[in-house]
Amino acid sequence: MKFTVDWLKQYVDFELPPDELADRLTMLGLEVDAVDTLYNGLEQIRVAKVVDVLKHPNADKLHLCNVDVGGEVKRVVCGAPNVASGMLTPIALPGCTISGFTVKKAKIRGEASEGMLCSEKELGLSAEHAGIMELPETCVPGQLLTEALNLDDTLIEVDLTPNRPDCTSVIGIAREVAGMAGTSLKNTIPADLPVLTGSAFFAVDVQSPDACPRYAARLLRNVTIRESPWWLKRILLAVGLRPINNVVDITNYVMLEYGQPLHAFDFNLIADKKIIVRKAVDGEKMLTLDGVERTLDDQMLLICDGQKPVAVAGVMGGGNSEVSDTTTDILLESAYFNPISVRRTSSVLKLSTDASYRFERGVDPQGTIIALERAAQLIVDLAGAQLEDGGCDCLTEIAETATIELRVNKVNDLLGTDLSLDEIASFLNGIEIPVKIKDTQTLDVTPPSFRVDLEREIDLVEEIARLRGYNEIATTLPSVPMSFSEEDDIRRLRKKLTDIMVSLGMYECVNYSFISSKHYDMLQLASGDTLRNSVQILNPLTEDQAVMRTTLLPGLLENLRHNINRQTTEVAMFEIGKVFLPQSGQELPDEITRVCSVFSGRRDPGASHYHYGVESVALLDVKGKVETILNALRFCSVQFSKSETVPSHSDQAETLAVSVAGLHVGIIGKLSQACLKSFGVKQDVFFLDLDLTTLAGVDLAAPVFTPISKYPFVQWDLALIVPDSVGAGHITETIMGEGLPLVKGVEIFDVYSGKPIEDGHKSVALSITYHSDEQTLDDEKVAEIHKLIIDLIAARFGGKLREI
Repeated sequence: MKFTVDWLKQYVDFELPPDELADRLTMLGLEVDAVDTLYNGLEQIRVAKVVDVLKHPNADKLHLCNVDVGGEVKRVVCGAPNVASGMLTPIALPGCTISGFTVKKAKIRGEASEGMLCSEKELGLSAEHAGIMELPETCVPGQLLTEALNLDDTLIEVDLTPNRPDCTSVIGIAREVAGMAGTSLKNTIPADLPVLTGSAFFAVDVQSPDACPRYAARLLRNVTIRESPWWLKRILLAVGLRPINNVVDITNYVMLEYGQPLHAFDFNLIADKKIIVRKAVDGEKMLTLDGVERTLDDQMLLICDGQKPVAVAGVMGGGNSEVSDTTTDILLESAYFNPISVRRTSSVLKLSTDASYRFERGVDPQGTIIALERAAQLIVDLAGAQLEDGGCDCLTEIAETATIELRVNKVNDLLGTDLSLDEIASFLNGIEIPVKIKDTQTLDVTPPSFRVDLEREIDLVEEIARLRGYNEIATTLPSVPMSFSEEDDIRRLRKKLTDIMVSLGMYECVNYSFISSKHYDMLQLASGDTLRNSVQILNPLTEDQAVMRTTLLPGLLENLRHNINRQTTEVAMFEIGKVFLPQSGQELPDEITRVCSVFSGRRDPGASHYHYGVESVALLDVKGKVETILNALRFCSVQFSKSETVPSHSDQAETLAVSVAGLHVGIIGKLSQACLKSFGVKQDVFFLDLDLTTLAGVDLAAPVFTPISKYPFVQWDLALIVPDSVGAGHITETIMGEGLPLVKGVEIFDVYSGKPIEDGHKSVALSITYHSDEQTLDDEKVAEIHKLIIDLIAARFGGKLREI
């Protein structure tokens, strides 16, 4: 936002020099980017009056001008086509430096010249150079130009945060200065605001009130389009806008003054004398004022006449209704458009304008008529227009600002101050935020419509801090008790689990919680799979992040493909994070913390091929890692079994369910080829997927110290014939769970079925470790326990000792 100090003083009285004003604005949260003195180098330029104009005797395109520079007449050679007797214009006398060179007395085509009559471009006022600058009649010959045109001014540029649309206007900045300086904002509202109930000359039909809650318009006839007066041009030039004509300049001026964008239509180009505010048809096209034909979609809002679009609402007008030199009647528009709608349209069209900058941040819906009336009166004054009675103000219901309760003790506790209720009320009243005393310690604050950023009590506390001055608030330390809350079980488990998995050679990944719904198809999930029931994002950043994830696998598989495509084919990575499962009847989903890992490539990645070979990772490797992880975390009774329900993304033959203390906590398995193909992975991938939320509720085994025994252990092998339905793992679990003396470990080293084993049976070979902490074992004691194991298997599983 750019403004000049003199312009600001039209709305508020203050005596601060520009640099100090900039510092104070920055401390108010309005960061000042630049403070520039305007029109440097014009200190010696004076006003001259052309007394007469003679033809140069030696050049067809030059003139001899006698000019009055304040009681003294100078002869100047001038080639400007617009020079004329009686006009007032700037002159650079000999010795002045302008546009990089010093003016001297010289002979031009044999005639003496004692100065140079200047154009706006030569003075640095604008890009206009078709002729010399014509000054207002109020200027006096010999007067300094800076004094005559009030050019002694300073430009200030403020970088605004998106939450302060009220400061996209000079009046908004003035309001802040008034609150800072303890003065009042001068009355800026036009007197006798009209009530616009309709017009006899045009109609307005708002068909999309959600995108345009308010649309107002008035008609002005017999407008004379001409150049704007200097005071208006000076302000626009100072802030970097190019003057066009009086009507367009007025709409730009009022936009900068009030922060309310306006648009003027040539009323005679409006078909059927009707304005229709509607959504565009998908693929509809229109030519905007910048000469570009733009393709629209059905989410964009248009301003149309009875036959065609005439403007992209809140962004830019159309070339088919713009004001031109032949315009005589004007329809003046002032509206409030939905900020989200304008922001989306501007982004999609890649078209950012001064109007969209303000609309997408949120203009004051109650200031629409004020700005409209201000602009209409200026057009009457500067363009000789006739303002027709009446007009249209199509207003749908705009939500009223809710009252906020502000507690004095809350303000002082947060800021470390000792402000009274009256002081706080004075701060807020100073920037036109009305307050009402509720009791001795509480204020009821009603944020005005131009402060869309004030929603909570803490927002008001921030206002108090700004207005008091951050430098005026003493530095204090909060009173913090020397204690800490108990660490969350899942957080503690997560930290330990991360350390263990990294120590096993795995790399941790962190992916977005948002995924694409297409990932569920890529995982080959059935149409009725509960994992497809995900939370939809209302405003996704991209289509690939449209839903909350219900599984961690898609992100890891994308990471895996990324690595494999870059020649990293030996991969072991994991992610610990939340999945989001919708709950019936609940607004918020259930957040479950899970750990997921994928393995692909060699069994021992990074190890020597010569010593370790090139054997690929297998299901048992994943099983071993899970056992290692859960044992390191001190979980007891870890069991693996065939999963009753195998996920569609997993290989049916190579999937195991994982249980801890009888609770199902997850699965391990091999991803199906169909799943891998959809993710573009061409090598086998194994995975584990565990529920940490469930694991966090399982009791851990108490750590026990056992000294190392000095006695040796004994290993005896045992081969048993059991039915096929008996799991080999169940046999080992039964032996270890029986609590037999001396039995320290059981390991399966072979499972065989086929001849000479009878049909329906299999051979399970076990290696049993016997050990005593008190003595060296002899064969007799071991044989006794060994027989008990054989009898146990026979009784429990119908097994028998293999004799062949």
